[in-house]
Amino acid sequence: MKNGYTNGDVWSFEGHHQALPPPDAPSHVVLGLDGGTTSTVCVCIPLQHLHLHPHSDPPPLLARAVAGCSNHNSVGEAAARETLEQVMAEALSKSGSNRSAVRAVCLGVSGVNHPTDQEMILSWLRPIFPSHVKLYVQNDSVAALASGTMGKLHGCVLIAGTGCISYGITEDGREARAAGAGPVLGDWGSGYGIAAQALTAIIRAQDGRGPQTMLTNSILNTLDLSSADELIGWTYADRSWARIAALVPEVVSCAEAGDQIANKILVDAVQELALSVKAVVQRLSLCGEDGNGSFPIVMVGGVLEANKRWDIGKEVISCIHKNFPGACPIRPKVEPAVGAALLAWNFLTKESKGNCYS
Repeated sequence: MKNGYTNGDVWSFEGHHQALPPPDAPSHVVLGLDGGTTSTVCVCIPLQHLHLHPHSDPPPLLARAVAGCSNHNSVGEAAARETLEQVMAEALSKSGSNRSAVRAVCLGVSGVNHPTDQEMILSWLRPIFPSHVKLYVQNDSVAALASGTMGKLHGCVLIAGTGCISYGITEDGREARAAGAGPVLGDWGSGYGIAAQALTAIIRAQDGRGPQTMLTNSILNTLDLSSADELIGWTYADRSWARIAALVPEVVSCAEAGDQIANKILVDAVQELALSVKAVVQRLSLCGEDGNGSFPIVMVGGVLEANKRWDIGKEVISCIHKNFPGACPIRPKVEPAVGAALLAWNFLTKESKGNCYS
């Protein structure tokens, strides 16, 4: 196939399942996938349970599979396509099911920023699944929002992991997003953005353009490097976004230890993240006409997880509440892949009801 894509034998397990179906194999399932810059997760959920217990918290998982990056902007189209197919095949294999049992698939993938991105990924999926399978492709922020609202699309979500994005949607379907354009275009509240600024601070300190910082010894020791000069080679040897973002804990540790440079990097990141939420909320008027209305704000991503003293997520919420006192922070009880599966079921249900009345 074009772009060097090959899928190998990822579906070879189906011949065995068809010959010897497990006695407890589910009759119908939905797949939910959360594809990020660091990893990709796919879950398989029984459709019958969603019909009988639509508001259960959380729904049971038949299987869960994990693979690498599936953001085509980061690893290229061929690698992203292979990762997506691999992780879906693994989830179905673990569940004892196969593609014929699938009723709907929802992919929430980072890097899906335009209808052309959606269509590209749909073109990858159509040859994989039987024609009866409903296929949905969204940005990963949509799945993340659904993970906090248990499938209901209303409110705002802030994702801050390797990358960052704010996304919101109203009950009547109006959408808005801010940030999420990648590190080159200024996602400085992201894990990559935080770590990249720390690396820059080290180089500036080394050549005299900036003050000395604890970041130098902390990060050089972590990377087993002996000098800031070696840091240049390390940085450009592999430009993977996740590799750079993995240094965020060192920045937090230095800030907690009193380093002013590290502290400023985190303060700036908090402001950037809060600003992206503010932009979305204002564009959609999620806070109501008086600015005090209640709306959910789902918080997702490793950057927002609590630390000992320098809690980025807590600081972001504090900034948001200054502008929108009615914002209701939600830490999801389920992962975004489950949110994607709930979306698959919701979309499927709406289509079925629509067909009944058409």
